[in-house]
Amino acid sequence: MKAKLGMSPIAWWNDDLVELSDDVSLEECLRQSRSAGFTGMEKGRRFPEDPEVMLPILRAADVTLCGGWFSGTLVDEDLASNKTRIAPMIELFKAVDAPCIVYGEVGRSVQGDRSKPLATKPKLSVDDMKAYAYKVTEFGEWCAAQGMPLSYHHHMAAVVETEPELDAFMKYSGAGIPLLLDAGHLAFAGGDVLRAIDNHHQRISHVHVKDVRMDVINGLDRTRQSFLDAVALGAFTVPGDGSLDFGAIVQKFADYGYEGWFVVEAEQDPVANPPLRMAQVGHAELMRVMTAAGYTVETQGFPKG
Repeated sequence: MKAKLGMSPIAWWNDDLVELSDDVSLEECLRQSRSAGFTGMEKGRRFPEDPEVMLPILRAADVTLCGGWFSGTLVDEDLASNKTRIAPMIELFKAVDAPCIVYGEVGRSVQGDRSKPLATKPKLSVDDMKAYAYKVTEFGEWCAAQGMPLSYHHHMAAVVETEPELDAFMKYSGAGIPLLLDAGHLAFAGGDVLRAIDNHHQRISHVHVKDVRMDVINGLDRTRQSFLDAVALGAFTVPGDGSLDFGAIVQKFADYGYEGWFVVEAEQDPVANPPLRMAQVGHAELMRVMTAAGYTVETQGFPKG
């Protein structure tokens, strides 16, 4: 089995908490992640929007674009407005041969508002979840027809956060919207990562190998503290530096024959946790557990030729 290892630039620059951003260029971010062994990078705010500008940067760094976040609003807004907003991103991702766009629901979410505690996260009724899942499926099918598949990201403080919410979304949605399984977000939400893989492996198309510090998470007052407070306190980290057993998690993916991207997404203070060092820790741990699970990790970055 083959796998690819990527990173998210959120370890270097946090889009929601500017104070958790390192003052490094895109080129330096790519250089550091590549030197640690990662061959892919998801899109961040310092990436150019023009493929003619982005491609030479990726080529020079020997890194491929392995995904990127789209802020979806389908829980509140119509398909047409989301199609209009995502259309330029689809064309960009096609031009640089990215594997997918990550759909993150921000409608009603409190994930980006530090004034709103975790306990105030939005909740959908069964009927609302059915309607939402149907709409996201239709959107996913449309994006795939344009040449760029989506991968749905369950997320803390959003409408699909907990394992039961994920199960309901997957029950009422269709194959037209694949799943991004994020180990850290599911663990933060109190879910069982291995059980979720068992239940939804057929739809998983992208994986975020985010680790968590459970002592930080267990110490939160969710009636008072927000998702961003948790991030600032160090709730997330890279594999090998947190509480999750990635040996078991990666083995579970291997058991189901998953082949694709495993992306380290670990937003934390880059001063206390230097991104290059954390990238090295995460890569070493992933190589250890992936080798044990029988994966061959691809070492080629930007496609040659």
